[in-house]
Amino acid sequence: MNHGLEHQYIIKDHKRLRFGYTTGSCAAAAAQAAAKLLFSGEIPAAVRLATPKGLVLFLEPVEAAREENGAQCAIRKDAGDDPDVTDGLLIFARVQKCSRETAVSCLKKYGWEKDAGEREAVIALEGGAGIGTVTLPGLEQPVGAPAINRVPRKMIRKEVQSVCREAGYTEGILVTVSAPGGETLAEKTFNPRLGIVGGISILGTSGIVEPMSERALVATIEAEMRQKAADREYLLVTPGNYGTDYLKGNFPFAPEEAVKCSNYVGQTIDLAVNLGLKGILFVAHIGKFFKVAGGIMNTHSREADARMEILAACALQAQADAGQVREILSCVTTDEGLRVIRQAGVWEKTMQILLGRIHTCLKRRAGEQLKIGAIVFSHVYGELGRTEEAEELLSLLTEEQERRK
Repeated sequence: MNHGLEHQYIIKDHKRLRFGYTTGSCAAAAAQAAAKLLFSGEIPAAVRLATPKGLVLFLEPVEAAREENGAQCAIRKDAGDDPDVTDGLLIFARVQKCSRETAVSCLKKYGWEKDAGEREAVIALEGGAGIGTVTLPGLEQPVGAPAINRVPRKMIRKEVQSVCREAGYTEGILVTVSAPGGETLAEKTFNPRLGIVGGISILGTSGIVEPMSERALVATIEAEMRQKAADREYLLVTPGNYGTDYLKGNFPFAPEEAVKCSNYVGQTIDLAVNLGLKGILFVAHIGKFFKVAGGIMNTHSREADARMEILAACALQAQADAGQVREILSCVTTDEGLRVIRQAGVWEKTMQILLGRIHTCLKRRAGEQLKIGAIVFSHVYGELGRTEEAEELLSLLTEEQERRK
């Protein structure tokens, strides 16, 4: 079936990548279909869903079932060409009639908004099997609420309310969203790091999945930072698994204490400033932070790769000779380049210059509002050094961790 996205795509790395639709769109379309089945007794062949992005979807409900005061339908998630673990998952919505009082009580339980007028149905939401539960503060939902974000909640209510108006129904409706298998899939997402347990989240601000979306990745980083900022002023940040692995044996912090920023060093700094944090400390493999020393704040290889040029410049400034600089420039890996530095006898001076550059570039991005530092390491040579404010930040992070215990 054509779902309306056949001509929606982006070109990335010379490839045509299809758009998909979010779990939020699935839940809203499933709720619309279930409401139509409840009030008309008929299963719609497809439902029309206008997404917040402005694109219109035509989605086919499956596994429909009707009971005396309720109905249920599912929509199969299609993530397009995005590597989304929920691709192909069935998102169910069960719609049940209830009293207005029951619906209002359910909304109040989670502190969720009531969008209905006095002459409209009151529509409440619950999370069923496979939908996560929020256990830590700092997210859109309070602790104890199902992990159904604000925009999907609004979409679900809008679709069900429209059907209720057509049917002249003004009492209460309870919509239960579920995703069988979601509990297992959630282990492959950021949910455990965010304190969302027992399942996936119903997400999406646009209703549309854009392949390899940078915005989606940064939004996930922001969510984790915002949550941690609820009870701390300083954050530990690593670009990825190398950093968290290095933390385990070298610092008194559990790996889950660190926010993973992936390649988005600059945007993570911007987020820290906007959240009003007092400082962040990066623990990072030199492979990425060579680039930061050159002012490259998105460290993905498709953005820039000047690692050897930056190392060569630092070595030259530290009095390496022309032959050694040429050897560095011919290296493929950072550890190869570091080996040349050690053999050249300019290790300490080169590291001093390199760390000074990293500090300057981080500080330039952070401004005066934020203490910022980095501890940089290599798998072969261990810790390479610490930038100017790193030691102070390490002490502040340790003190803050002790206060939270």
